[in-house]
Amino acid sequence: MSTGFSSSSCRFADYFVSCGLDTESGLEPDELSGENFEQSPLRRTFKSKVLAHYPDNVEWNPFDQDAVGMLCMPKGLSFRTQTDIREPQFHSFIITREDGSRTYGFALTFFEEVTSKQICSAMQTLYHMHNAEQYDILHTPPTPRSPEDPRPTPHHLHAAPSLTRLQRFNSYDISRDTLFVSKCICLITPMAFANACRKVLEQLHQAVTSPQPPPLPLESYVYNVLYEVPLPPAGRSLKFSGVYGPVLCQRPSTAELPLFDFPMQEVFELLGLENVLQLFTCALLEIQILLYSQHYQRLMTVAESITALMFPFQWQHVYVPILPASLLHFLDAPVPYLMGLHSNGQDDRTKLELPQEANLCFVDIDNHFIELPEDLPQFPNKLEFIQEISEILLAFGLSPEANPQCSEGQSKLRGFRSGDVASDKRNGNLAGSPLNSYLLRENQTIARLQALVKRTGVSLEKLDVKEDTSTNKESKVQCDEDEMKMHQLNIRVREVFANRFTQMFSDYEVFVIQPSQDKESWFSNRDQMQNFDKASFLSDQPEPYLPFLSRFLETQMFASFIDSKILCHDDEDKEHTLRVFDSRVDKIRMLNVRTPTLRTSMYQKCTNIDEAEKAIEMRLCKIDHTALHPHLLDMKIGQGRYEPGFFPRLQSDVLSTGPTSNKWAKRSAPAQWRRRDRQKQHTEHLYLDNDQREKYIQEARNLGTTLRQPKLSNLSPSVIAQTNWKFVEGLLKECRNKTKRMLVEKMGREAVELGHGEVSITGVEENTLIASLCDLLERIWSHGLQVKQGKSALWSHLLHYQESKEKRDATPAGLGPPGIIHDTERRKSDAGCAMPPLKVSLIQDMRHIQNISEIKTDVGKARAWVRLSMEKKLLSRHLKQLLSDHELTKKLYKRYAFLRCDDEKEQFLYHLLSFNAVDYFCFTNVFTTIMIPYHVVIIPSKKLGGSMFTANPWVCVSGELAETGVLQVPKNTLEITFECQNLGKLTTIQMGHDNSGLYAKWLVESVMVRNGITGHTYKFPCGRWLGKGVDDGSLERILVGELVTNTENEERMCRTPPMQQSPGMMRRFVTISPNSKPKLNTGQIQEGVGEAINGIVKHFHKPEKERGSLTLLLCGEYGLVWALEQVFQHGFKSPRLFKNVFIWDFLEKSQVYFESAEQSQMTQDENWQMRVRHFCHFMRAINSTPRNIGKDGKFQMLVCLGARDHLLHHWIALLAECPITAQMYEDTALLKDHSLVNSLIRVLQTLQEFNITLEASLVKGIGI
Repeated sequence: MSTGFSSSSCRFADYFVSCGLDTESGLEPDELSGENFEQSPLRRTFKSKVLAHYPDNVEWNPFDQDAVGMLCMPKGLSFRTQTDIREPQFHSFIITREDGSRTYGFALTFFEEVTSKQICSAMQTLYHMHNAEQYDILHTPPTPRSPEDPRPTPHHLHAAPSLTRLQRFNSYDISRDTLFVSKCICLITPMAFANACRKVLEQLHQAVTSPQPPPLPLESYVYNVLYEVPLPPAGRSLKFSGVYGPVLCQRPSTAELPLFDFPMQEVFELLGLENVLQLFTCALLEIQILLYSQHYQRLMTVAESITALMFPFQWQHVYVPILPASLLHFLDAPVPYLMGLHSNGQDDRTKLELPQEANLCFVDIDNHFIELPEDLPQFPNKLEFIQEISEILLAFGLSPEANPQCSEGQSKLRGFRSGDVASDKRNGNLAGSPLNSYLLRENQTIARLQALVKRTGVSLEKLDVKEDTSTNKESKVQCDEDEMKMHQLNIRVREVFANRFTQMFSDYEVFVIQPSQDKESWFSNRDQMQNFDKASFLSDQPEPYLPFLSRFLETQMFASFIDSKILCHDDEDKEHTLRVFDSRVDKIRMLNVRTPTLRTSMYQKCTNIDEAEKAIEMRLCKIDHTALHPHLLDMKIGQGRYEPGFFPRLQSDVLSTGPTSNKWAKRSAPAQWRRRDRQKQHTEHLYLDNDQREKYIQEARNLGTTLRQPKLSNLSPSVIAQTNWKFVEGLLKECRNKTKRMLVEKMGREAVELGHGEVSITGVEENTLIASLCDLLERIWSHGLQVKQGKSALWSHLLHYQESKEKRDATPAGLGPPGIIHDTERRKSDAGCAMPPLKVSLIQDMRHIQNISEIKTDVGKARAWVRLSMEKKLLSRHLKQLLSDHELTKKLYKRYAFLRCDDEKEQFLYHLLSFNAVDYFCFTNVFTTIMIPYHVVIIPSKKLGGSMFTANPWVCVSGELAETGVLQVPKNTLEITFECQNLGKLTTIQMGHDNSGLYAKWLVESVMVRNGITGHTYKFPCGRWLGKGVDDGSLERILVGELVTNTENEERMCRTPPMQQSPGMMRRFVTISPNSKPKLNTGQIQEGVGEAINGIVKHFHKPEKERGSLTLLLCGEYGLVWALEQVFQHGFKSPRLFKNVFIWDFLEKSQVYFESAEQSQMTQDENWQMRVRHFCHFMRAINSTPRNIGKDGKFQMLVCLGARDHLLHHWIALLAECPITAQMYEDTALLKDHSLVNSLIRVLQTLQEFNITLEASLVKGIGI
């Protein structure tokens, strides 16, 4: 449709073709089309041949005999007798060339009597053989069949009927029956004028079958349409003569939507609006789509309609609306595809063995239902959108629900009962479907509307207008009413769809990232380049749009659209679709006075329907151009005769070349017409002219998308192998690009600092990327698949593996194969032996997933397993283990499958290994409601035996999602395991004891907590006493945790430190053992504060979804609390007699001083009093808390609250001036150095712009 066609073609049709039975070569069974020989010979398919095509060749569109033959008669020849229905059938098809340009074919298939005696007797012989075989089956006692025998039991078996009844059932008797065979005439054209071509072919067929011969020989008409009818120029209409009547076609101008000439009405009647919209969403997200129908034309109509509605985007992948029977192996293509599969009308969906269904949208057109992949996001503003289209459909008397009685009544012939639809829950047309709730009223209304519309033939919206014009309208519009109605409905629906995109992407240009380098280098690095600022674009979108948009922005069609935008700087060289789209976007922006970037989900209806409709009506009322009439050709006498009822072999000598001078197109058009249109014709649909640029764009489409259509030739194994080889390479490339994209996303800021990519690329939904990785894995696992259970190929493989493993493990010990050993290897860990890590087990991870009741489907289980493996950094290792069972892989996969190409498989696993370099929480963050077992161990200090400890300890674990509440820990073991709802990433632990018994003093080194499913282990360092009268007298402490990294040497690549700011300088100074407090100099302290603040600033600059734990940055190692501790400890005088004076003591003394200063009304300014009031208020609140927190705990609380309320810098200024400081600090202390204090205040002021929210555990019991 919108893809260009070859520019040199300016003729309406390139070829006229006839296909059918070649009597010389006789009957050749068509093995490839997969029909088995159980079928009676009349039901089998035989090879058809291209009998003739005129002219032999045109240079701009070389004739592809294999493809045309396959697509004209995709099922080969069929035979009928006089008792069968033999209606002519029309269908169209499409041939996509390597460069993505398309040619259309329009074919009319009809039946002719077989005159060749040899063919008739061959058919009779086949019947004798067939009947003898059936007779044998019927009259041999039924032996139990071996399960291997694939032949279906014939259905006539139950009544063991007599042979005569069997023959009558489907027989051919040469003496009694007339044999008919299918034949096809076809036009190959550069543009899809479906209605015009249908008329031409039907009139040609009519000429042969009518009792009266046509006015001129057939050759004259064929010659006329091939050589004398030009393509209408853009924005013009053209009339030419068929055999019996005029044929009209019209082509949109360069400012309108591209040409589309298929009846959309049929699509809505067949599928219903709800289903059409779901199918449309699948196509936009490049999900594999398989259409299924017994009518070729329906397949084509649905495919072309869906791709036309995508304007301005174009389907970039395999597009085969009619998949010839011999190409069925193509269904395991591991790439997005839109294909149409012919059903024979007998088999139902369950018989269809599809290689991959994990991410498949299956559309059963004849039975009006659609199966969707899981997790399909809603199209933005879906309800309002459906409402708007419903109004259009109702105005044309169509119900927005699927209508089983529609379209040629063919489905009724097949015994289709509409009752089946109502009972079919997968259907989009149930009474319970969301449609009914907001459609006008119940279906009686629709029925009445339809009746009214049928009677009057008017559109409801314009009742008054159309009534008065209906009398003289007939004389004006030169095409019949149905065709006019089709054009009107099409354009209205298309305008409404196009309007959604112009609204959604009205300011897309702002976010296009123009390449900084020249085009050459841009092309060579296209894979690595970001061409669109996705994060910023998404941040402007209304929340409900995000699930759909974040996935859509990752598609190939969106990338290609933006690529073409980057390549076309000025309007002149823009391709047609882009130019039309941009002009519409500009219009919207002029109308929208509101700032275009404002987030709004206000639904804006389409406003330019009328004008689009008028343009078409104008062209159809006033025909711009009439082609030459057919005329007698220079033929010898006697040529051009033929037998009535048979389509003859035409005279090739007169049809092989056109008129000698090629000036006709220009001669027949008025001169000023030519000038005006030369410009237009040059630009519209013909944008493939710029071969150079097109070549570029093709190269720029990064994922092996060169494969738009399988090679339609008679497939030799080598061709199949080559195609599959292309797929394998494509999959590997896609895997490389996806892993790279995900790593760059994940490393985000750090990557930017290292010089990869732009700053703006973080923040696209991590979920979207992981979902697309799961989809890629499913496609890899279904390539070349032989055996499968359920819808997910990956989960099916895992289940087979689990089964065989459990069988092997059931063998007595010592007999199992040696391969199991590495499975039980323990992961080494630096967490000490306090908590040995979980053992690595693929099967155990599967069991975890199988135990999660929320996940119901195989596809869901496979995705959850991938997420869990990613989080555990075991994806590559698990898959390697899965594939190490070569016997199983051989059993499940064909030789050409990706998983059996060893080199590619190795590279693929290596790419996945790179995920181990970053931390994913893609399981924990998604399955937030599942129950998870946690294991907690408290590690007391080894030096001072905790064995004498008499009090009862407790802990309370908090994570980003929830906290546990107080859990008592048995004091003899100091460890507990408990199960609770997913806490998310763990952040803090509150721990303490009840101070009971004789020895209630306890020195705790750390607490370890492990998530029993993901294996994440968190360490909460403590290193302090809990007890009255020791340390700072604290009975409870808040500990901040960090994820412990497993230092596994063999598979460890470089890794980023987990969730914390870069270690920076501080680590180098603080290498002294933690107990002897290091003495830092003022420079180091300043740097410490700077880094702590820096960490917090960076935290807030990350997109919300990617921020780590703020608590860690405040209270963790080298966090803000630690840094300020260093500030206050510098130069602190410590009295020698009793060891410790705490910062809190200093603060309390200052508080007393300030309170007395306030009472004695020392003259200080307003500001000072305000600060003092705040400071004292916070001190009092913390001191009066019911919790047993020690002095250092209180200091921590004060710093956190001060940071939250942006008061820290005020307090530092207060304390630096306070006389107490002079008493308690040496002269060299940092707090006494004015310039240092000022710079400290400046650094702390940077926190003012951030909205700091504290975790509940940090401020429990404080009512501020």
